[in-house]
Amino acid sequence: MKVLLAAGGTAGHIVPALTLADTLMRDDPHTEVVVVGREDGLESRLVPARGYRLRTVPAVPLPRKPSKDLALVPVRVSGSVRQMMAILREEDPDVVVGFGGYVALPAYLAARRAGIPLVIHEANSRAGVANRVGARLTGWVAENVTSSLPRATRVGMPLRPEIVALAETDDRSLMRRQARDHFGLAADRPTLLVFGGSLGAQHLNEIVTAAADEFAAAGVQVLHVVGEKGAGVRDIAPRGPSQPAYVVIPYVDRMDLAFAAADLVVSRAGAMTCAELAALGIPAVYVPLPIGNGEQRLNAQPVVNSGGGLIVDDADFTTTTIRETVIPLALNQGLLERMGEAARAHGVRDGDRRLADLVRAASAAGGRG
Repeated sequence: MKVLLAAGGTAGHIVPALTLADTLMRDDPHTEVVVVGREDGLESRLVPARGYRLRTVPAVPLPRKPSKDLALVPVRVSGSVRQMMAILREEDPDVVVGFGGYVALPAYLAARRAGIPLVIHEANSRAGVANRVGARLTGWVAENVTSSLPRATRVGMPLRPEIVALAETDDRSLMRRQARDHFGLAADRPTLLVFGGSLGAQHLNEIVTAAADEFAAAGVQVLHVVGEKGAGVRDIAPRGPSQPAYVVIPYVDRMDLAFAAADLVVSRAGAMTCAELAALGIPAVYVPLPIGNGEQRLNAQPVVNSGGGLIVDDADFTTTTIRETVIPLALNQGLLERMGEAARAHGVRDGDRRLADLVRAASAAGGRG
């Protein structure tokens, strides 16, 4: 089977696509995978690093509101579809799989025109323009969050192997001790993990570091991933050896270890973050990033509705929230365990396998499905 993946622009599109590619290759090493993305996007680095070929087409921005740019979309899409048609003729894939974003819409239209089976995966609770259009062109539609697209099958998110391995480990307590030792944390203290991603770190950094003394007084240790620029981080007084640690790091290469160390997480609510925390059964206080079309709040809502987390609006996330909500929760081990069980019951740990099965079924069926 030869698979063409349309994924580019953001890690939220590229990482699930590469995880799917790895799964397909593990199942059948004779599978051939080629990725279509942007020349100047994150995929230009990530795709070759994973050993896959990258073909590029110009991105087609899709404005959400009426504007001058909206009037130019048909012309831009038409040019990109022609280039995508040329790529399809050269590559001759058995199936096209799209993950949304600026390169996806031309791939969807070209696949439909060429009569190549098309599979769409939507990560967010609220689908973007490309996937809303694409879902009308095929019967093979997969989603991470229920009801994001009509007639979609919930497969969950294709998760990184290290996250799946942690979720399925038989001895989480051993992993927790090893992870805490890795970060210089005590083995037996309540542990809070904080991270905001590349775009959403500043406000979280400001509020959480401002409450550093309150965490210390409560006996809660903190592992805080502040981003490479460390925007918004306030000075934290040095801690003595008998005090709870407050560990500040710019980024984490082993996010599975950071998750393993945590009793509770404070984070934004990107689709990947919500999927990983639910799969791992880690309770979280989600602070949705107040941009885009409100999808972050919707991403977190299902696991919160199941009892696996809390949502705090960005404007309401203050040091008072830390004092009255986050610290009491971090100290309530019984409640954390119940929330973790609820999150895990909602989570999906084999999304890569489910999506791979759907791709193979679409390829075998041919046509629109």
